Amino acid sequence: MPDYRLQAVRVFTRDFEKALAFYTSRVGLRPSAVEMEEQYAVFPVGEAVLVVEAVNPDNPEAEDLVGRFVGASLSVSNVQEFYDELRGRGVRFTGSPVEQSWGGVLAHFHDPDDNVLTLVQLI
Repeated sequence: MPDYRLQAVRVFTRDFEKALAFYTSRVGLRPSAVEMEEQYAVFPVGEAVLVVEAVNPDNPEAEDLVGRFVGASLSVSNVQEFYDELRGRGVRFTGSPVEQSWGGVLAHFHDPDDNVLTLVQLI
């Protein structure tokens, strides 16, 4: 059986500079690489990376990549604390943290392009 490990999750944006500012100053991630000309940034998150990159405005199919539920969860030690802190920084959430039937706690937040990412606490 192959030894799979998640390497990267890509999140697409229409406004790279705005997204870069959001993920650094509001979410608090620190990029390991930023390419302003090519419009992408790489943020280490555990053993994987979150890549934020601009879509090509000339590609009509690229529009479907922006403003959607990403399906990526950022694991944190205490969702309620991160929720409170990020809300204080102006991050918009879909609602308060919710305990799940499987035992974890989730809170979903929006980036400036309305991409939705998840904070998760495993308990």
